[in-house]
Amino acid sequence: MSYTIAQIADALGIRAEGDTALKVSAVAEPAQAGASDLALAMKPEFAEQLPQGKARAAMLWDGADWQAMGLDAALMSPRPRYAMSGLSAMMDAGAGYAPGLHATAVIDPTAQLGDGVSVGPFAVIGAGVRIGGGSVIGAQVFVGRDTRIGEGALLHPGVKIGHGITIGDRFIAHFGATVGADGFSFVTPEPSAAEKVRETLGDQAGATAQSYARIHSLGGVDIGDDVELGANTCIDRGTVRATRIGNGCKFDNLAQIGHNVVIGNDCLICAQVGIAGSSRIGNNVVLGGQTGVSDNLFIGDNVVTGGATKVLSNVPSGRVMLGYPAMKMDSQLEIYRQLRRLPRLIADVASLKKAVSKTGPSD
Repeated sequence: MSYTIAQIADALGIRAEGDTALKVSAVAEPAQAGASDLALAMKPEFAEQLPQGKARAAMLWDGADWQAMGLDAALMSPRPRYAMSGLSAMMDAGAGYAPGLHATAVIDPTAQLGDGVSVGPFAVIGAGVRIGGGSVIGAQVFVGRDTRIGEGALLHPGVKIGHGITIGDRFIAHFGATVGADGFSFVTPEPSAAEKVRETLGDQAGATAQSYARIHSLGGVDIGDDVELGANTCIDRGTVRATRIGNGCKFDNLAQIGHNVVIGNDCLICAQVGIAGSSRIGNNVVLGGQTGVSDNLFIGDNVVTGGATKVLSNVPSGRVMLGYPAMKMDSQLEIYRQLRRLPRLIADVASLKKAVSKTGPSD
């Protein structure tokens, strides 16, 4: 597919300059761009690479001197990265999944599929399932009984959705994502070593070896609209009440959301984040990669955690957190700076001790 510069500008609501009838059929980095590509030169340092390629048109920032860059046309945006969101949607040819119901798919007679739903090879759709119109169910996807999925869903191959799950519109789940596995809930006849350590913060005296009994997960998972799950992300079902994910949340690969967790709207959950059971996350929270959140905690609205942060206590709204244990980022960075000074401080102290010992007792 190809678009003129004018068509792209109109679709994205941004400004076009130069030869707006020029057509482009793909996007590329400036140094690799061909004559029919739109170069993504969205920062001055990217634009410096334009002479290495053959692009005639580029996506630039407001105020860029596109003519001095030797271009025939330009798209100008006050926030080029945001414009790239719409541009990438226009240029995405899709995964190419075949329409219709594949002959090898197993669809229970009581399942209800909306208009235009496609189901790929070896997919299994259980009894009482309802899937909204325009949804794409990839190969080897499993959808358990009585689950509800809204309109416009895209389930890539290998996704597994358990029974009794409720999912809103425009849901996207990438390869291997799982929704509705049982939570990690086990109990011993007497207080276990882990319970004693939790109470005493270190002492497990008197704990005896015991076997674990499984607590079954009787709750479901409720997911809002416009949620996206990365590859191999897992969301566990609740023990009694449902695990809940708000509208607009985006999960990176390999995130783990424990049983009974509640996450608000428009949160970003980055790669390898783990949220333990029954914790509550507010709205517009960003959890950086490998952030860990202990169980039964509350994180307020608009909190941001840096990578590898370990949250062991409640976090008020608006905080920026870093480190293990998590503390305000500016405080944690100051501690890091002081730690770097420790070797010099230790050397200074050793030198002072040596000088004092040579002086000896005063007369």
